[in-house]
Amino acid sequence: MGRKLFGDISPLTYAIAVKRQILQRKLNDVLKRTRLSQTRDTLDLPVVVYRHNSLIRRKLGDVDLALQENKAVSLGLAAPHIDGILIRPGETFSFWKLVGPCTADKGYRTGLTINNNGPASGIGGGLCQFTNLLHWMVLHSPLDIVEHHHHGEIDLFPDFNRQIPFGTGTSVVYNYLDYRVHNSTDNTFQFRIALTQEHLRGELRAMVALGVKYHIKEGESYFQEVGDTVYRHNTVYRSVRDKRTGNEIANELIVQNNARVLYDRKLINAPIRQEQGDTSDGPALG
Repeated sequence: MGRKLFGDISPLTYAIAVKRQILQRKLNDVLKRTRLSQTRDTLDLPVVVYRHNSLIRRKLGDVDLALQENKAVSLGLAAPHIDGILIRPGETFSFWKLVGPCTADKGYRTGLTINNNGPASGIGGGLCQFTNLLHWMVLHSPLDIVEHHHHGEIDLFPDFNRQIPFGTGTSVVYNYLDYRVHNSTDNTFQFRIALTQEHLRGELRAMVALGVKYHIKEGESYFQEVGDTVYRHNTVYRSVRDKRTGNEIANELIVQNNARVLYDRKLINAPIRQEQGDTSDGPALG
């Protein structure tokens, strides 16, 4: 058995390790003199780059519905910290710099989290849906994603009204697992965020119209049985086309997922490939 990490020894050492990570992040930002976005404008920038609505309450297996109601409250508390924020040339957007720590004292509630590659719960749980929305909009822009964490190694819940490809989500933990975007263009961008009873609504806006259009597409999507385990495989690409000519000028791989399915295979709404006979394009399991 390998030697335990300091943070795995006890709850106290875990708390100390987390605090160290938080302080290290703050120190790094100071030492690197990172220009973080902090300016907000209540008026919309003139150009809509991309907009998307994310359903707040979804059917997630046998997850307690109260956790989703709590998530809705937490999303409502975080939204005003992001709404209207400008990402000016040379600036870096940091989700946690703007939202800050999510505590019960601020009104954040216990929601769904992921811990040790499985579902768990914690204060502020569910805010990854917020960064999922931001990330999906950013993928349709020239903004540079400089920090992004995702849990593509597991497929936690069966699809329910899925609107975006599997594996394009994010994972955030205050503040050492952040979602950060850098603006290396000469254009200014803006996030507009609002909540309705059913949706978290987002817009990415800009000062000047873009000369290209981005399209995210999924390929090579299938489930495959390996031994007693089912894996979900897919690839996600981003195509960039010149608006004037319609020509594709770039086509890049965004992510490739080989995720272990954690829910009952009866809930999979697609054929499951067998291990034998599919070795040519099966999941890479290391």
